[in-house]
Amino acid sequence: MLCWPQLLLPALCWILFTYLTSAQVNECQERCNLYHGHCDEEGVCRCDPGWNGKFCDDCARMPGCVHGSCHQPWQCMCHPGWAGKFCDKDIHVCEHAYPCLNDAECLIEADGEYSCICPDSFHGKNCEFKRGPCEVAGLPCLNGGTCQDENGYADTFTCRCLAGYVGRLCEIDVDDCLMRPCANGATCHDGVNRFSCECPLGFQGRFCTVNINDCASNPCQNGGRCFDRVGDYECFCPEGLIGRSCEIPLSRPTRNTDQGTSTIDQAPTRPYHRVTQTDRTGGTSQGAAGISQGGGDSFKIPVKEVFTQKEYGLSKVQMIIVIVFSGITVILVLLTITVLLWYRNRGARLVSCHRDSSLAPKTHYHECQDTLTDHRKTTTF
Repeated sequence: MLCWPQLLLPALCWILFTYLTSAQVNECQERCNLYHGHCDEEGVCRCDPGWNGKFCDDCARMPGCVHGSCHQPWQCMCHPGWAGKFCDKDIHVCEHAYPCLNDAECLIEADGEYSCICPDSFHGKNCEFKRGPCEVAGLPCLNGGTCQDENGYADTFTCRCLAGYVGRLCEIDVDDCLMRPCANGATCHDGVNRFSCECPLGFQGRFCTVNINDCASNPCQNGGRCFDRVGDYECFCPEGLIGRSCEIPLSRPTRNTDQGTSTIDQAPTRPYHRVTQTDRTGGTSQGAAGISQGGGDSFKIPVKEVFTQKEYGLSKVQMIIVIVFSGITVILVLLTITVLLWYRNRGARLVSCHRDSSLAPKTHYHECQDTLTDHRKTTTF
């Protein structure tokens, strides 16, 4: 069973809330400007767009309006001493701040802006720039260069050039290919502060330094080993295969007889080979030769490529020839040295005999006589 105090308190709260709400609604209906807004169910005055304030009595000024007011929404009516669309122009700026420099005359225009009447040697919004060499020359810098003359007070002008140009007037385009940046015989094309390389066949990259791997596509067939070349590749084929990509199998030797053609399992002891050489354009040159064996039997000789790994070394006959010629060369060098030393020794003895023949002992005298005699015979001969 509920007690009376517990029921009385909520009732009193409800009565008080109803009274306050009714009073707020009455106030809104009495004071809210119904031309610019309306009262909601809670008694709050809700304003239409362009109006502000608790009872919608204040108009909203134009956005950006600085020194102005409004009678209707979005107006900007300037206060005294101000002008312009946003009332931000001081019509007394010439009196208050006097922005014109270098003895220029300041004038106020109708829209609130000011202008400066500059002397002959000055220009700019506030006559702050002097007519220097840049203006006299008519801004002579080319290709986007900036003319500098210390705001007109320099004796002459200078041009600050953009990257890629040099010269007094920035008229010269720098040759970016002058240092030859492109490698491997590539053609360099000059640009404005840049260059590009036209790479030859077999190379790529900005500087044409990357050799294209022609073996990347695995052109060698049947287990052939691929070796990358410049703009080309070369295949080293296993035994029994030939061709640019090792795609041609060697035919087995056959023997022609009166009864027909039979296949011979064993190859002839001294076969002749057909040479196949592939150039870079893909053309081939071939040569062939055949042999015959006693008894009238003719053989078809298998064909092998010349460019194999075995043929890059010297054969036994070539090695013997190299050794023989090397030995002969060494012997000739030793003989030459011996003859030169012998002639040098004999010349020294002749000089000694002519110099000391009167003072030499008897034994030495006879030796000198023999030496002189041999020298006369050699000279006479």
